[in-house]
Amino acid sequence: VQLQASGGGLVQAGGSLTLSCAVSERTFNMGVLAWFRQKTGKEREFVAAISGSGGRPIYDDSVTGRFTISRDNAENTASLEMNSLKPEDTAVYYCAARTSATVLRRDRYAYNVWGQGTQVTVSS
Repeated sequence: VQLQASGGGLVQAGGSLTLSCAVSERTFNMGVLAWFRQKTGKEREFVAAISGSGGRPIYDDSVTGRFTISRDNAENTASLEMNSLKPEDTAVYYCAARTSATVLRRDRYAYNVWGQGTQVTVSS
């Protein structure tokens, strides 16, 4: 399985961006998909995760109410809609997968497939 993230860019505070993650294989719909981010000089941190069935996702408290994760198993894609962006959301964003898994996890070590990052910069 390979993941390809896109959609990053520069946006003003209060603005919106939608990140996309394209997945190479149809077996993707059997696993968990998540977004993580890494700020400069910081460890990679959990943002959101969604199960293969697209059921109720989980979010980090810092993005709850502002970000929405979704997936389209027919198109083998996942998205992260980001609204009301803040300068502290500036980071490289990564999509990740737990293949053949159903439990949503916040721990980055639980994810066995990673895409390349996409930079999101929020100006004040």
